Amino acid sequence: MILCPLCQHTSIGHYHTDKRRDYLHCYRCALVFVDPDQLPSPEQEKTIYDLHQNHPDDAGYLTFLRRLAIPLLERLPANSQGLDYGCGPVPVLAKMLAVEGHKMQWFDPLYHPLPSVHQQRVDFISCTEAIEHFHQPGAIWHNWMDMLNPGGCLAIMTKRVISVERFAHWHYKNDQTHVSFFSEDTFHWLATHHNLQLEVVGSDVVFLYKATV
Repeated sequence: MILCPLCQHTSIGHYHTDKRRDYLHCYRCALVFVDPDQLPSPEQEKTIYDLHQNHPDDAGYLTFLRRLAIPLLERLPANSQGLDYGCGPVPVLAKMLAVEGHKMQWFDPLYHPLPSVHQQRVDFISCTEAIEHFHQPGAIWHNWMDMLNPGGCLAIMTKRVISVERFAHWHYKNDQTHVSFFSEDTFHWLATHHNLQLEVVGSDVVFLYKATV
């Protein structure tokens, strides 16, 4: 039996099939995800990740990160404690936020695997173009909820599923390390299920705020 990797529900249906993979759909949380039998290995993932050129002196990459960083900085209290989750080889976003006075930590399961960060309590968690790589996003989400202080912000950047028809021609799914695809409906489900307030900031950025009590 296949379970949804986000909400663990059993009501799963076929969503799309292309030349390389099958994509399934959860009828409860609306997550679209790759068939578990077709997930890439950690070695395959790292081979692809190592091709990425995300450097702190890359003007285009900095502009890309600012789509999340600027609105996040506008909302954060001064001297907040933050975690950049899935930062890749170089924690560029974490350093951008640290320059603005926030106390930053970072984590990446392949490049910065520091399990001690999961015992920390933080005021915000940023995750830019990483959540779509998670094989078990539900487990990580529960970790985030445990780590996030009351009133804290979870800031996520990922391109969102819009429809089956658009998914069929969507370049985003062609990256073989992209295995979990979120829609606005998915984020609404997460907000309701975890008692969060959802703010849709842009076409690929959402903020979710933890209740203060």
